[in-house]
Amino acid sequence: MAIKITEECINCGACEPECPNNAIYEGGAQWAISDKTSVSGTFVLMDGTVVDVNQRFPALADDTYYIVPNKCTECQGFHEEPQCASVCPVDCCIPDTLYQETVEQLMAKKEALHP
Repeated sequence: MAIKITEECINCGACEPECPNNAIYEGGAQWAISDKTSVSGTFVLMDGTVVDVNQRFPALADDTYYIVPNKCTECQGFHEEPQCASVCPVDCCIPDTLYQETVEQLMAKKEALHP
């Protein structure tokens, strides 16, 4: 499953540079699949929607950092554990139960983001 940042976030920003998929954004910032990834063309979102990788989407949170589930792979294929959670000083990076994914699905997403 993806990781989410809870409302306990103190906006320290420690998590953002640790994400190998650039799935973490500052509150209020728009996001795109292509941000700091090597993907080009189109991308299939978790809900099956096909989007242009450069399409900008509205922020998922305005007041705290947030994680884009469509880009989060729980660091599978990069690290032993989610790096955001390992560096968070207030332990607000937790599993997001809304997005249940297998290791195989997470690895497939990683390969799609970094072809």
